[in-house]
Amino acid sequence: MRILFLGDVMGRSGREAIEKHLPDLKSKLKPDVIIVNAENAAHGFGMTEKICKGLLEMGVDCITSGNHVWDQRDFILYIDKEPRVLRPANFPAGTPGKGSYLHQLDDGRKILIANYMGRIFMDPMDDPFAGVQDLLKPHTLGKTVDAIFVDFHGETNSEKMSFAHMLDGRISGLVGTHTHTPTADATIFSGGTAYQSDAGMCGDYDSVIGMRKDIPIAKFTRKMPTERFSPADQEGTVCGVLIETNDNIGLAKNIGPVVVGPRLRNVMPDF
Repeated sequence: MRILFLGDVMGRSGREAIEKHLPDLKSKLKPDVIIVNAENAAHGFGMTEKICKGLLEMGVDCITSGNHVWDQRDFILYIDKEPRVLRPANFPAGTPGKGSYLHQLDDGRKILIANYMGRIFMDPMDDPFAGVQDLLKPHTLGKTVDAIFVDFHGETNSEKMSFAHMLDGRISGLVGTHTHTPTADATIFSGGTAYQSDAGMCGDYDSVIGMRKDIPIAKFTRKMPTERFSPADQEGTVCGVLIETNDNIGLAKNIGPVVVGPRLRNVMPDF
């Protein structure tokens, strides 16, 4: 199975970058499953029903999120009725929406997609390390499901790595989100799980993690209240990861970064 995961969509430039580049990525990389983290897609803060429907119509199979999932209040009603749009699974019990989605391909293969959020330098959450054990109890990689993918939304690479190493050999791949900066550590762990600390963002990289440069610079230099952060709006770059799994056992065979657009060095997997 070929899994294409695209990192945090930042505002209009991120949405337009996906709209521009996704058809070509689909043609060249031939993914079986497309997953996108869109938690900053609505002007940098949350998601809307219209944005999610647009991504799904473009061929995205599942949309993940993170700490900005509730920034648009009206979105709560939509996420509760759309199983393909996820919020982190370790929100408290009773929170609207779901943290995982079992997607079945046209050929019958199944992939379990899960979304978790870290707790280091983040809002207080339920323990993701304990929660994922319950999620995986009914699922056996290569038997009940053909692949398992996790988007881990967190600040620190140590937490992301620890989570992935704990699950090494039990999931196909884990890719981090939230920092908006693509890391250079795409690898396959000894147990067969693919990993990258952060996929990076889909957005304008002539910015401060996707935001207009002047506002955070003023915040850091003047230590005074500033206007609300606003996304940079020049041409965006698409950043993500492609993972290829072994259909017999569900573990990873290949992982490679995907970077297409201005400012960053463009990279495409060669498998």
